[in-house]
Amino acid sequence: MHPFEHIHASDIRMAIALLSEPGTEALAGGTDLLGELKRKIRQPRRLVNLKTISDLHRFRYGKTLRISALVTVGEMEHHPIVLEKFPVLAQAASLAATPQLRNMGTVAGNLCQHPRCWYYRSPLFDCWLKGGKKCFAVRGENKYHAILGGGICHAVHPSDLAPALISLDARVQVIGPKVNREIPLEKLYAMPGPHRRQMTTLGQADLITEVDVPEPLKTSQGIYLKAMERGAWSFASVSVAAHLRFDGDHLAGARLVLGGVAPIPWRAKEAEKILQGQKFSEGLARAAGEAAMAKARPLRDNKYKVELAKALIRQALRAIASKD
Repeated sequence: MHPFEHIHASDIRMAIALLSEPGTEALAGGTDLLGELKRKIRQPRRLVNLKTISDLHRFRYGKTLRISALVTVGEMEHHPIVLEKFPVLAQAASLAATPQLRNMGTVAGNLCQHPRCWYYRSPLFDCWLKGGKKCFAVRGENKYHAILGGGICHAVHPSDLAPALISLDARVQVIGPKVNREIPLEKLYAMPGPHRRQMTTLGQADLITEVDVPEPLKTSQGIYLKAMERGAWSFASVSVAAHLRFDGDHLAGARLVLGGVAPIPWRAKEAEKILQGQKFSEGLARAAGEAAMAKARPLRDNKYKVELAKALIRQALRAIASKD
């Protein structure tokens, strides 16, 4: 591991000032960063410990659930308010990693984690995301890679919490040297491109300080489903967060967000349009799945994800409809 300096930040202002200096990175739960340090994927000269900032450890609930950045995934999974009012979040948290990692990993860290692409994670490949010239997944082993939105990079976003939170229309507070504002969580993510080799819009010294989740309406229902190669403790081959709002027996609104299929959490907007104003049926669920995958462009080894995503969408819609 490359040697580095370790500094405890006493408040957010101090953390941002330190992070503005070249070669400095933030340390929260460390479940993602430390693995990259060991593989020398990242070699900062300084780490700023955020866990010493007391303001980032709070859980508040009024009309909105306010989750500070350093609340752990495990704390959110078991919090009574989340279990009662936001079951989609509890479901997503319970399926993330292992109990040990959930007790260390933070909510903000889960939202901002780097992809698990083996070409990115291996020191043997100078992949595009690390500053190289190409994505090795295009012609390489691409069983777990993107089927939607793939362009320069075909890695998939690994977060379980992000699809669930986006389905609930969550917002995040971002503070940095040039920014102090609340944005929809969906806007935190952007497809990587020539001038941005990352999947978020965050600057080097920008920090997520809070996630705000509006309480779902009583006429709504949601679910998070995750298909994994192993039965547990694995990243999603495909995941789906579905949140539906009902007006009688018709769908008054729908949000479908997929994980494991694109470099960012993927809103299935065409499927949402098909569901709008309709009464649930098996035919409608099939049509939504087809619409969600209409623009899929699988690689050689991941064509299975297309049918898997369709099936998972049908299963999610069927499960919600049966609850209503």
